[in-house]
Amino acid sequence: MNFRAHWKEDPEINLIPFIDVLLVILIFLMVTTTYSKYAELQINLPSASAEKQAERPNEINVTISAAGELTINRKPAQLASVAQFTELLKQAGGGLKDPIVIINGDAKSNLQVSINVMEAARLAGYTNVSFAVQQSAGK
Repeated sequence: MNFRAHWKEDPEINLIPFIDVLLVILIFLMVTTTYSKYAELQINLPSASAEKQAERPNEINVTISAAGELTINRKPAQLASVAQFTELLKQAGGGLKDPIVIINGDAKSNLQVSINVMEAARLAGYTNVSFAVQQSAGK
């Protein structure tokens, strides 16, 4: 007795029913999926179209470069620690009455450096902190 069957054709997997099932599943997923819109924080950024104000005598200008280098009133300063930078701000604000700390940060500077400068200003007792902006090119 010979139990071996001889196939004349190689067996193939029919992909048509598989593709039909996948299309039905795809349509089902597209119809039943809910798209949720994430709540975004809506803010209106201030514009910088006002004329440049005259130099105020009670300003402390802190400049932050893209590389993280700092100056206080155009004098180089180091941000080794927030407490040390607080002392430098107190020295710069010496006899000024209610000084305003103006942070001139490069657009590519590290945000953490700006946060540290703001923290040092708070510890020094300076409540007026402002960021300088560049006037838009459209004006």
